[in-house]
Amino acid sequence: MTKKQHYMTWEERQQLEAMRRNKIPVAEIARQLGFCRQTNYNEIKRGSYLHTCEYWEEVRYSADKAQQLHRRNQTAKGRPLKIGRDHAYAQFLEQKMLGIQADGSVDRRRRYSPAAALGEARKENFTTGVCVSTLYSYITKRVFLHLINRDLWEKGRPKRQGYRPVRRVAHPLLPSISSRPEAIGRRVEMGHQEIDLIVGKAGSRAALLTMTDRKGRTELAYRIPDKRAESVRAVFDRLERELGAARFRELFRSVTADNGPEFLEYDKLTESVFGGKRFEVYYCHSYSAWEKGSNENHNRLLRRFFPKRTDFAQVSQEEVEAAVDFLNHYPRKILDWRCPADQP
Repeated sequence: MTKKQHYMTWEERQQLEAMRRNKIPVAEIARQLGFCRQTNYNEIKRGSYLHTCEYWEEVRYSADKAQQLHRRNQTAKGRPLKIGRDHAYAQFLEQKMLGIQADGSVDRRRRYSPAAALGEARKENFTTGVCVSTLYSYITKRVFLHLINRDLWEKGRPKRQGYRPVRRVAHPLLPSISSRPEAIGRRVEMGHQEIDLIVGKAGSRAALLTMTDRKGRTELAYRIPDKRAESVRAVFDRLERELGAARFRELFRSVTADNGPEFLEYDKLTESVFGGKRFEVYYCHSYSAWEKGSNENHNRLLRRFFPKRTDFAQVSQEEVEAAVDFLNHYPRKILDWRCPADQP
């Protein structure tokens, strides 16, 4: 008879119990049930108990006991939790993902994603390590003491809808991103910035000018009193004076901007306070925010601190710098889990 390749069922255990009571040899039981002798011996051992009465006692087999033990073993199957053996490691990850600060306070705006928390843990030389998918599985199974799925800042991203790319140049007389050197597109050197404005609540004139380095992902942000081109230009003028011409040109070799009116005064925007041209500006195609995706992603992170309908007139530059400091010390996968602030 072909040997069966599954566990004994409840009905087969009942048959085994009946045959054992009738003193049928194990070899015959194995033949009738279709299991090898060793499997039957293991099953009998699993379900054995000592039956006692007034005059004697004997070892018997119980299908009920064997089935109960089988179910318990099946429930406990699987490898033990790696994270469960290292409480310090688990606590570190949980605190990062919950936004618990060093002083014990909770700032939910500073929550780390599971991947970023693992990246930060690598710097602490823990002996334990898990992958991102395993960590998400632990969160879903509520392995952590306080952390559950809804505590994550975001879990997964909505599936992108199909779209037809628009390649229209809004201002043909201005340098298009199509003419931008290939080296800038490949992010081979620091100093090529993507810029944008974050606007506040309706009726508020103040805004936030953000700048993201394409290679190093370092972030700069400045509160400006209004969304006029003069206010944007004033920020670059001040930076150029503070840094000096040489250092400024290292940090701002080129700028990639969208077609907002605040960036369209090309000649004035590129004119250096020391004379000559301070950088080149390249303009994205219409409706193509993805062409400066690093800056858009950083703006999404900044929205944690300054959600929509924020009145930037009531926000200080110190508050802006505190938010930027968090971004510049947030581990990035693209940087091998280093922080932008760690870049040379």
